[in-house]
Amino acid sequence: MSKLALLFPGQGSQFAGMGKSLADTYPEARAVFEQADDALGFTLSKLCFEGPEEDLKLTENTQPAILTVSIAAYEVLKSRIAAPAFVAGHSLGEYSAIVAAGGLSFADAVRLVRKRGQYMQRAVPQGVGAMAAILRLPDGKLDAILAEAAQGEVVSAANLNSPDQVVIAGHAAAVARAMELAKAAGAKRAVPLPVSAPFHCALMTPAQENMRAEFDAVTFHDLAVPLINNWQARAVTAAADVRQGLLEQIPNPVQWVPTLRLLAAEGVTNGFEVGPGAVLSGLVKQTTPTIEMAKRGEAKDFE
Repeated sequence: MSKLALLFPGQGSQFAGMGKSLADTYPEARAVFEQADDALGFTLSKLCFEGPEEDLKLTENTQPAILTVSIAAYEVLKSRIAAPAFVAGHSLGEYSAIVAAGGLSFADAVRLVRKRGQYMQRAVPQGVGAMAAILRLPDGKLDAILAEAAQGEVVSAANLNSPDQVVIAGHAAAVARAMELAKAAGAKRAVPLPVSAPFHCALMTPAQENMRAEFDAVTFHDLAVPLINNWQARAVTAAADVRQGLLEQIPNPVQWVPTLRLLAAEGVTNGFEVGPGAVLSGLVKQTTPTIEMAKRGEAKDFE
């Protein structure tokens, strides 16, 4: 019997205009945007629907915006599908997955990710950190490259996205050294990413400590559907495990390849990417092509 997974995107999937067709077409989606505006005290919906892109790209705005569009899409989708066997989300998307599985109220989650974006931005002064995507690096080379590039600074794997793509993060100079070493070691490309902070590395420890207090102020619930978490790529349902996973993912790499391989091993054959963009569908195709993906992020996707 085939199993279904819902996958929720993270930062980088945003675009001005996202979610507008959902809100215009479906009352349940419109209600989610109204709830986000109320929870945050400003019109996040207007930022999603109209931009400008410069404001939408600010981490403290991007994170609640993507969460809101993802949950709006989920509210439209959930009455149209069988119950999923698993949920998972890429970085920020883990919050969307937890809301969908009943682990957090949407209002709490949208406030949390707004704070998460602010704390991540403040953790490292502008220009001190960087991230880069390393494409098609030969197997077994990464650890040695990172060790050589560090030279007393931080540089580490941030996102294990697919067999052909790993994202690294850390101090800007160390990331630059790692990029050159990766190209010399046979990587097809090493591409700097246009991000405002070095996510998922040890430089994010201050953000982790700040979020610990934020988590203490909200209630986590046991999940109705197992979550494959980013931190360990393991299935969790207990509220305490969900909370710990969100805390640990901040300075640790997103284990996306192991997450997808676990879903495939558990018999998942179909998935929906729920939210803006189609980044995750591409990563699934590269990693676990036995899982057939469909996108659900705009009104046309439901026609």
